Amino acid sequence: MENQTIVEAAFPWLTVLVLLAVAAALLLCVVRPLRSYAREFALGVSLVILVLFAIAIGTSFDPAHGAATQLVETYPWIPAIGTSIAWGVNGMGAVMVGLAVFLVPVVVLAGWNDMEPERQGGYFGWILFLEAIMIALFAARDVFLFYVLFELMIVPMYFLIGRYGGAGREHAAMKFLLYSIVGGLIMLVGVIGLYVLGPGGPQNYLLYVLQSAPGMGSGVEMLFFLSFFIGFAIKAPMWPVHTWLPDTTEHAPAGTSTLLVGVLDKLGTFGMIAICVPLFPHAAAQAAPVIIALAIISIFWGALMAIASDNLMRLVAYTSVSHFGFMVMGIFSGSAIALSGAILYMVAHGVGTAGLFLVVGFLGQRGDSHLISRYGGWQRVTPVLAGTFMVAGLATIALPGLSGFVPEYLVLMGTFKVNMVAALFAVVGVVLAAVYILLPYQRAFTGPKPENVQVEDLNAREKTVMGVLIAAMLVLGFFPAPVLNAVNPVADSTAKVLVTGAATTGAMGPVASAANEGSNE
Repeated sequence: MENQTIVEAAFPWLTVLVLLAVAAALLLCVVRPLRSYAREFALGVSLVILVLFAIAIGTSFDPAHGAATQLVETYPWIPAIGTSIAWGVNGMGAVMVGLAVFLVPVVVLAGWNDMEPERQGGYFGWILFLEAIMIALFAARDVFLFYVLFELMIVPMYFLIGRYGGAGREHAAMKFLLYSIVGGLIMLVGVIGLYVLGPGGPQNYLLYVLQSAPGMGSGVEMLFFLSFFIGFAIKAPMWPVHTWLPDTTEHAPAGTSTLLVGVLDKLGTFGMIAICVPLFPHAAAQAAPVIIALAIISIFWGALMAIASDNLMRLVAYTSVSHFGFMVMGIFSGSAIALSGAILYMVAHGVGTAGLFLVVGFLGQRGDSHLISRYGGWQRVTPVLAGTFMVAGLATIALPGLSGFVPEYLVLMGTFKVNMVAALFAVVGVVLAAVYILLPYQRAFTGPKPENVQVEDLNAREKTVMGVLIAAMLVLGFFPAPVLNAVNPVADSTAKVLVTGAATTGAMGPVASAANEGSNE
C-alpha cells in the first residue's frame, strides 16, 4: 500500500538496478561473442544486482517505518496524461523486490545446462530482461507505469515458455498469452477510468495522489475495483481463472516456472494490497465476503486437483492455486495479523515453490519424465534429491521450523478472530496439503529399488541450488521477524483502510469486526 509519507532517495538505487538488468540483457542480444559465456555473465550480473539491492536496503531503507514509501525517485514521463516514471518501495515492495533478485541467480545456476550452447544467450538474456521488469513492477508508484510494465511482462515470459519449453510449449505459451492479455484489457478499463475521474494534473496516476483524491460514486468505484481485481485474480491465480497455470508450468522450463509462480504471480496479491484496497476501499469491503468465498474454493480446488495429478509440474502448480487462496483470504479478511501473514506467505511460497519446481526439474532430467507413475523407489537411487524434495514439500505444507509455517499460522489465526467459518474451512485445506505432498513422495521415492535405473544423484551445482533454498526456508521458518517487521506497518494500514471502507458502506460483517482486533505493532 502506498503511504503518503515519502522518503526521497539520496541515490537512484532502483533505477540503477533496473537499467543494469536491461543493459545486461541487451548486451547478450547484440554482442555475439558474449553469448558463449551467457550463463556465467547472467549469473555474475544477477549476483551484482542482489548485492546492490542488499546495500540499498542496508543503507537507505528503514524497516521501522515500513509503511512509508522509501528509495523514492520521480521523473516526468507523459505529463499530458498525468503519468510519471516513479519508483519507491514500502516494506512489502522491498521484500518482494528482494525475493525477485534472490531467486534469479538461483534459477540461472539451476538452469546451467538446460539449454544447448547456441540457445543460452537468448534464454539467459530473457531472464535478465524479466528481472528488470520484476524489480520495476514491485517498485512502481504510478498506476499507468505499473499497467505498462504489467503488460510488458508478457513478452519475456511468452518467449521463455514458447521458445525454450517442452513439447507442448506453443500451446502453453499461447494460453498464457491469451489469459494475460484478457486480464490486461479488463484492467485497462480501470486505468482509463482513473484518468477520466482522477484528480488530474501532471502526477495524476501517482498512488498517493489517487489515494488523497475525492471519492467516487459507489457503482463507479465497484466497476473500477473489479477491473483491477479480475486482472490480479487471473495473475494470482484464483479459481476459476487459474486454468492457464497448470498447462504453462507443465511445458515451461523449471526455472521459468519458478520465476512465474514464485515471483510474477505474486503481482496478483501484491496488486490487491497496493492498488485495489487503498484506491477502492468501499468496493473492496463490499466485495470481501464473495472474494473470501472464492479464496476458500481455490484452497480446496487446488488441493484436490494436486492430489489427482500424475504430473509433478502440474501438481506444484495446483498446490500454488491452493496457497494463493490462503493469501487472498488473509488480504480480504480485514485482519492486520492475517494480512501480515499473507505478505509473508508471498515470500515463503516463493522460496518453497522454487525448491519444488527446481528439484522436480532435476528429477525430470534424470528420468526423462515428470509423471509420478514413471517412478518408484528413487529414494534408493537418488537419496539427496529425494530428501530435498521432501524438505521443499514440507515447507509448502507449513511444517514448523520451515518457511510456510509462520505465514499460514498468521493467516489462519488472524482470519479465525474475524471469520471463524472461513478459517475452519481453510484448516481442512491444510490437511489436504499433507496428502498432496506426502502421497506423491510415497509413490515416486519409496519402495524397492527400481531395476535398470543408473542415474547420478544431485551434483555439486544442484546441491548448491537446493542448499541455498533450504537455508532460506529455515531462515524464514525460525527468524521471520525481519520480514514481518518490515511488512507489519503495511498490513496495519491496509487493514484499517479495509475496515473503514466496511464501516462507511454498511458492509459490517466479519471485515468490519476486525476493527476490534488491534494492530501488529
